[in-house]
Formats: sequence, C-alpha cells, structure tokens
Amino acid sequence: MPNTASDITVRPLAGPEELGLFQQLSYVLDDELADDLATGRRIPRWMWVAVRDGRVLARIAWWAAKLGDAPHNLDFFDVDDGLPAAERHEIGLRLLETATAAVVPAGAPRPEYGRFLPSDWRADPAAREVVETRLSILTASGATPLVERLRLEWRPGTPLAEPSGRLAFRPATDREELISLMTLVVEGSLDEHTREELLTMTPRASAELMYEEEFRSYRTPREWWRIAELKDGGEPVGFVIPARNSYNPIISYIGVLPAHRGHGYIDDILAEGTRVLAEQHVPRIRAATDLPNVPMANAFARAGYVVFQRVINMIWK
Repeated sequence: MPNTASDITVRPLAGPEELGLFQQLSYVLDDELADDLATGRRIPRWMWVAVRDGRVLARIAWWAAKLGDAPHNLDFFDVDDGLPAAERHEIGLRLLETATAAVVPAGAPRPEYGRFLPSDWRADPAAREVVETRLSILTASGATPLVERLRLEWRPGTPLAEPSGRLAFRPATDREELISLMTLVVEGSLDEHTREELLTMTPRASAELMYEEEFRSYRTPREWWRIAELKDGGEPVGFVIPARNSYNPIISYIGVLPAHRGHGYIDDILAEGTRVLAEQHVPRIRAATDLPNVPMANAFARAGYVVFQRVINMIWK
C-alpha cells in the first residue's frame, strides 16, 4: 500500500510503464534505465518516488548485476532541487527510509550508495549544492562516507605506449592462479573498498569475493586477462583484467605484486591492458581509482586516461 501523509504519496513504480514518471527528475544514468529494466538489473519495486499532484519530488532506485540477484547498489537518489532546503531534506529522508524498509530485507546490510559527480563538482556552487544536499540526507539516515573515486576514460586516437620489453605477458592459466596473485595484491592495497573488506575477511576471501562477484560475470574472452612476468620465464610481477561489463569496455582490475612495486611496472601492465581493448576498436575504455591512490591516478594519466567524472561512495555500518 502507498505510504501517504498530507499531500505526498511515497510508493514504488507500478511497472515499467511508469519510467517516464521516474524520469521527471534527472541524473547521468537515466539513459540506462530502460535497458536495466528489460534485463532485470532493475525491477519496478526497487524504484520509488515521492509524488505530489503528479509531480515527482524525490526518487530512489537500487541496481543488481543480473536478473534474480538481490539489490547490490543504491545508485539513484534525487530530490527536487527547486524545493526549499528543509522540505528537500524532509521528503528525501522519508522516501529513503520508507523505500529502504520495503526493499532491503530486515536485518540485511544496506547496499552501498554511489553517486557520479562532475569532475569539478567542488568548484561549481550549483553542482556542490546538489551533491551536498543528497549526502546530508544520507548522513541523517546513518550513512558515512567511504571514499571518493576518479572515473577515467581512454579515447580512441590517444597514443598507446610501445611495449618496453621489460615484461612478458600471457593469459591467466586458471581461476586459482589469478586468485593466488590477487591475494598477494590485496595485502597492502590502497583501495578503500578492499581495505574495508579486510576488516572482516582474509585477503584470500577478499580476492575470491572479487572474482565471483565481478570477474566471473564478464562475457568477454578470458584470454584478454594478462599475467605480467619478468622476461625469459621469470616470476609473475602483476596482472590486468581488461573486460567489458554491461555498459562499457573497462580496465576492471590491475595490480603489481608487493615484491615488485617501485619499479614502474604498473605502466607496462596498464599499457598492455589498454592495448588489448584498443585492438577491439572499442569506442572508449573506462577505469576508476580512489582519489587518495595518487600512484595509480598518475599511472592512468601517463597512459592517456582523462578524468571525466568522480564518484562518492557511502556505506551504512
């Protein structure tokens, strides 16, 4: 039943036919919604609105990697920025709490929130107010910031670095080899999501979770996944996972083993992963790294990747 108080109705969408209603407010992922509904990555009962006289005042939606999965991310949360600040906060918080109680099973952890932002959002007063309005509502619900990340893009025509000759590359042998290497990379990682996982699980468990939740779902060839080795049959130095997710070609994961850090191998490995995807004549290659991970951000910049957006992640503990 709709949750109605005064003149505002808070409810889920009745079906895909109400997508137009949901899109009365706007966000950069709006153009993905129709396909997400068609493929089951979203379902109408995970998409909620707060409505007054047919006008959407706030909206929220969750996403899953595939049909049948539980909601994995909260990635839409918008309020009408034309409303007074106090009203935006009140309506947004009511929608957030009402929808979460209906979508997330009792006792289950709330899915992480992520919002894509303009790359210069702090310098733009209007963009900053939009971001801070949403984050303040989420904070009132108990969410805390996890990390801000850079979203990066390599575009066709950007020069590709020639192989340095320092490393040899081959496809990963099997799941066990990759997870064993990932386990070594996870220890001492600068990635905040990984560091959060390591508070409650072992490096091996973190690597296995990443493989099962992300790498296993990719339908692009496993032969693209590259292990980097020292020349002439030497030991592994690192690896890179070029792939395509449901939306874009991506550098899904890249790492240098702790024993080989500090020698600039990240540039060789990133160039190889970029080359694998560029040879498929892709329209773009996407990647991301945490804002505090300056060494990785610098490596992407040297490889010709540009920052086109940022993303803020928040969690409920």
